[in-house]
Amino acid sequence: MKKTLLMTAVAFALAACAGGEQKAAADKEYTDLVAKAKAEIKLADQAGYTWRDTEKFLKESEEAMKAGDRDKAMKLAKKALKQAQLAQQQAKDNANVKPVF
Repeated sequence: MKKTLLMTAVAFALAACAGGEQKAAADKEYTDLVAKAKAEIKLADQAGYTWRDTEKFLKESEEAMKAGDRDKAMKLAKKALKQAQLAQQQAKDNANVKPVF
């Protein structure tokens, strides 16, 4: 009986440690994504093509992460990143626009 209890306690302890490592890796992934999105937003802003909702999505992402909804936070952060990249592409596309006759 004691052996079973000891093994159960060890299993729970190992599971808790593994869960903590996974959470830390997930948090780092989110933090890296937000940092990249902020950098891309800054570049889009420098080009003068920041889109209206990009920063709103990033703010909502941070609020969702604080509320514990990691999936929603990741989705919104990815959306903000994509919009910032598309805004930069729009700036490049419009840089040398010529009239078409």
